[in-house]
Amino acid sequence: MAPIIVLVALALLIVFFILYKKPGKKVILPDNFKKLLAQHVSYYNKLDEKNKTRFEEKVKEFLGYISIEGVNTDVTFPDKLLVASSAVIPIFGFDKWKYYNLKMVLLYPATFNRSEFLVPGYEKNTLGMIGNGPLQRIMILSKPALHYGFQATPSKENTGIHEFVHLLDKEDGDVDGLPEALLHRKYNTQWLELINQNIETIISGHSDINYYGASNNAEFFAVTSEYFFSSPELFQQNHPELFGLMCNIFQQNPIKPSFKNKNVS
Repeated sequence: MAPIIVLVALALLIVFFILYKKPGKKVILPDNFKKLLAQHVSYYNKLDEKNKTRFEEKVKEFLGYISIEGVNTDVTFPDKLLVASSAVIPIFGFDKWKYYNLKMVLLYPATFNRSEFLVPGYEKNTLGMIGNGPLQRIMILSKPALHYGFQATPSKENTGIHEFVHLLDKEDGDVDGLPEALLHRKYNTQWLELINQNIETIISGHSDINYYGASNNAEFFAVTSEYFFSSPELFQQNHPELFGLMCNIFQQNPIKPSFKNKNVS
């Protein structure tokens, strides 16, 4: 009964925001938001002044059309800023990209059990998920995991980026590790071969990529994207071929990120 009650409550919350939240609202950020970005988002600090301004505008834009709500936890502005940064980083190489397949991000005070949301086949201590069925266009994140992804240095993990990469993967209709909306078709075979080779290496215990990346192609893409954006120098050193192809996928080099004027939406 408890999972049904949780699902009904979430459905009501979702309907409320879909019906009553006006899309593209004007967002006024606090005076210290640039300082907060500089303190917590290392990616932002690598940008030149022009691209920092663009990053700030993309954060404002995201917060204008996506609701961020807490479930049994308060949502602070720093929480919202980290969610928005998680969203902006993977799509910074594209001009007009918006997450049309997302309406709301729910923050939980700790890890959660996906069975509560009638999503079978996942472990109890879940850090994040994107919804399907009744939870379509919803992302759920553990708030501590969200913050950890931006605090740990050096790190290969970032739960927020992981889940937003799943959304990018889903843009072509399937969360399958093959981001056809981003990757030129001529690279598909190379990308799939690299996935298979690297999953075998992970399983054999001879890779520094998180073992969870060996679960399937979709998780491999999300896990390696965390690593790619969180520790790009190390990722390039240890996985140069993967690094090069992922620069192509995301249209950016996170060692020195910039905007390349790609009009993908």
